[in-house]
Amino acid sequence: MAFNYITADEAAAMIKDGDTIGLSGFTAPGTPKAIPEALAAKAVKEHEEGRPFKVNLFTGASTSDHVDGALSRANAINRRAPYQNVPDLRKRINSHDTHYCDRHLSEMAQEVRYGFYGKIDYAIIEAADITPDGEVILGTGVGNVPTYATLADKIFIELNEALPTNLCGMHDVVLLQDPPRRREIPIYAANDRIGSPVLKIDPGKVVGIVKTNFLDGVKPFSAPDEVSKQIGANVVRFLLSEYRRGGIPKEFLPLQSGVGNVANAVLYDLGESTEIPPFMMYTEVIQDAVIELMKKGKCTFASTCSMTFSDDTEKKLFPDMAYFADKILMRPAEISNNPEVIRRIGVIAMNTALEADIFGNVNSTHVLGTKMMNGIGGSGDFTRNAYISIFSCPSITKGGMISNIVPMVAHADHSEHSVDIIVTDQGIADIRGLDPVDRAKCIIENCAHPMYRELLMDYLKMGKGGQTPHSLNAAFAFHNAFNETGDMRNADYARYGL
Repeated sequence: MAFNYITADEAAAMIKDGDTIGLSGFTAPGTPKAIPEALAAKAVKEHEEGRPFKVNLFTGASTSDHVDGALSRANAINRRAPYQNVPDLRKRINSHDTHYCDRHLSEMAQEVRYGFYGKIDYAIIEAADITPDGEVILGTGVGNVPTYATLADKIFIELNEALPTNLCGMHDVVLLQDPPRRREIPIYAANDRIGSPVLKIDPGKVVGIVKTNFLDGVKPFSAPDEVSKQIGANVVRFLLSEYRRGGIPKEFLPLQSGVGNVANAVLYDLGESTEIPPFMMYTEVIQDAVIELMKKGKCTFASTCSMTFSDDTEKKLFPDMAYFADKILMRPAEISNNPEVIRRIGVIAMNTALEADIFGNVNSTHVLGTKMMNGIGGSGDFTRNAYISIFSCPSITKGGMISNIVPMVAHADHSEHSVDIIVTDQGIADIRGLDPVDRAKCIIENCAHPMYRELLMDYLKMGKGGQTPHSLNAAFAFHNAFNETGDMRNADYARYGL
């Protein structure tokens, strides 16, 4: 059928206050850009004229300034899920201007299909190409778009001319059946393909195509600082030790890695290791470092939900896409993050923490227990199902005023039951098989910064018995000290009568 080509402003004009929108993409890649910006401009005008205008926005994960930034500055987001990382949206969430539902990324699509979030009015899909019968070549990220496109009443396509059409074949699009009709997911190795290279949509639901020409706008990650380098070196030291003792099979296991400097430092160090054999990745995001590993032959394949490459890398990569066509596969989030597959193929999970406590619990989301940072993302999907689950963080931040190893986490995202290894710049705590007291000693001795070790050991000694000897009066002494004085080193147990 012939599609109707429209402007972003014309698309935004069709969207009403209170509508629910599902977006393609996962992080900035694959995320629409022009229509959300036009929608933000519309919201500003509506507000200036005294009319309410907010939409509910569901995505694959975080987006970009084109979406969460522009719409948050316009105060145009009512409900938002499942993950975000834009400062303007973070401010709206923490001031309750936006109602944010932080969800495991693997669960979002199924929950939308179950109707937990109401109906989807519009899906907005970034595409490299679309055929008259509704076969869409997606962009550089997939997310939850198979579900949003299926459920939406109407669809907008952003046809991004910056994307190469030879992305075709690099997607593995699957829409799972829901219980009780769901079958096993037949992925037995990271490079197994099980779905379609295109997203198939009802062409009759496409109300307009907007032509765009945008790269994804991902900035290059800065070179790892000394702390990140040391954390990365410690993670690799653990993996090497585990490999040498036979705890990791000789052919190695697929890796999952989060986003950021520490993740890049780990990948670069793995690339330099002559002992670790070539490996695959089964992860949610791949970054620039993975491309270098592939060129070296160190990473042989990456299953992902998004190619989160910097613009500079995209410019170099797109003309050479044929080289990577059999090395990268992009899947929907409920496949890339699927617990069944993660458990089956033995993924080694590597994620970051805001803080960890001495008993092995991890806070990934809330600064001082109250202020949302980004969200849980896919860390829970991988952590709870990994062959080995590793969390890393600096031992201290803010020049030592904050210890990231604390007596009790101020918000718990991952319990002691899901965490195997904690790594900081100070060292490695392997807490597998240890009881709570032994875990605490291991974490304090190996991961806490020396300036906090005595304080943490004093806390452990004052515990009031039981298997996990917390002192509930003083459990948040570190956090209280920071709130009151700006420095956790001022924690004073005496004030609690201890």
